[in-house]
Amino acid sequence: MFNFFNRKADPSELTPADLQQRQAAGERLFILDVREPAEYAEAHIAGSTLIPLGQLANRISKLSQDRPIVAICRSGNRSRAALSVLTRAGFTNVLNLRGGMLAWSRNGLPTKRGK
Repeated sequence: MFNFFNRKADPSELTPADLQQRQAAGERLFILDVREPAEYAEAHIAGSTLIPLGQLANRISKLSQDRPIVAICRSGNRSRAALSVLTRAGFTNVLNLRGGMLAWSRNGLPTKRGK
């Protein structure tokens, strides 16, 4: 039987604290926000790039595989779908922000407003 409380960590997911620590350590991460423009304008992680999930397949050639890609959305669902799109396109170093921007904000981590 599956135990929700002792769920094993998914190696393709980062917690907000993990992401913040990796950024603070100077790791070169490409932060891909797959939400819609209005959501992004409300609040996003500084330095992130907006490519809405519905446009990702058409714009995938603009992404580089030279550094890890961390996909972010509101709650973690669209970004998980983005990982599938990226993986099918041959990207291997892709991560999902667990809990998305909701979790990032709940952890009191900094956000930026506007474009």
